Parts: sequence; structure tokens; C-alpha cells
Amino acid sequence: MSRRPLLVTALSLLVLGAAAGLTSAADQPAGKAAAPSTATPQTAIFAGGCFWCIEADFEKLPGVISVESGYTAGQTANPTYQQVSAGGTGHTEAVRVRYDPQKVSYPQLVEYFWRHIDPTVKDQQFCDVGSQYRSGIYWQNDAERKAVESSRDALLKSGKFTRIETELQPASTFYLAEEYHQDYYKKNPIRYAYYRSGCGRDLRVQNLWGSHSPPPPR
Repeated sequence: MSRRPLLVTALSLLVLGAAAGLTSAADQPAGKAAAPSTATPQTAIFAGGCFWCIEADFEKLPGVISVESGYTAGQTANPTYQQVSAGGTGHTEAVRVRYDPQKVSYPQLVEYFWRHIDPTVKDQQFCDVGSQYRSGIYWQNDAERKAVESSRDALLKSGKFTRIETELQPASTFYLAEEYHQDYYKKNPIRYAYYRSGCGRDLRVQNLWGSHSPPPPR
């Protein structure tokens, strides 16, 4: 069972007076407006444990237009959060990233993804345990498949990890999660911050990867 609801409940008791100083992750400094892109937006599908967290991570990446939380790689049609979190549908919590290919490439999304997860564990991400929290990259065409496999192989060849448990599979139906899960980190910033901290996500990522800044523009 996931520890997330317990962590959120326990940690939320510590939040009184902690709201001051928190700002939205979507806030951006004022500056010169960029020229509009002429590219058709593309999508990419990733699973990195708690979708609240991986959604927040991707929305910080320049070139990403929006991110949706949902469920994928399972057998049950139109699953609910309760069904998925119980572990009986085969789905994993995932995100669908909508991005501008003129500003960030698919291979860059893949490299960014690796550096925000723990690829060494099976059926788990950080404090959340179960196949519903397994990590995965779900390619939608042959070019994406080649990019994903090449990235995985390069990571193994580097010697940084002796194994990678993240599944690489063709994309299947992506079901949107319930509305209260979308942009959870914006709607519930205090609870989200304490959940993420209590789960040890950022500490583990830092230990695995060191600096995990976004990839440079193409």
C-alpha cells in the first residue's frame, strides 16, 4: 500500500504558519516575450512514481506547455484512483507531457526524466511501493523508441548504474486522473511540499544524480 495518504495526513499537521514565503512553481520572472513558436505541440508519456511530483518537475522545464496526471499501462478501462492505488488494475501513475519541439526535443525530455527518478528500483519510487508506482517511458512511435533505448543503453554503458528497472514499453491508453489530482502541487502547496519532503524524493535524486538541472536548449 502507498504511504502517501499517511504522509500527507501526518505532515499536514505541521503546516501551521508555514505558508508564508511559498510561491507557485509556475511563477516566472518578467522579461522580454519570446517569439511565438510555429511548431505543432507534441506529447510524451512518462511514469515516475507519484504523479503530483513528476508533473511538478516537468512543468518547470522550458518548452513544456502543460502536463496532465493520469494512469497508463494497465488492463482496466477508465480506472479510478482508488482502483489504481489498490494495485489491482495493472496501471502505473503517469504523466502526459505536452511540449513544443522547437524549444525542447523528445530526447531532452527523456534525459530530464531520468534525472528526476530512481531508475534502480522495481515497482517503487521513493516512499511509494507497488507496481502502481513503477517507473516507465512509453514511446508512441519508432523514433521515440529508438531515442529511449539509446538513452537507456548510454546510461548503462556509462557505468553509473549496474541495472535499470524502468520499463520501456509502447504507449497504451492514457486515462486522465481525477480533477483534484491535476496541478495538485499548485492547489495544495503546503501538503504537497511536506509530502515530497517526507517521501525523501529530492534527497534520493540528489544522491543518485547530483545536480539535475534541465538539459540545454537545442
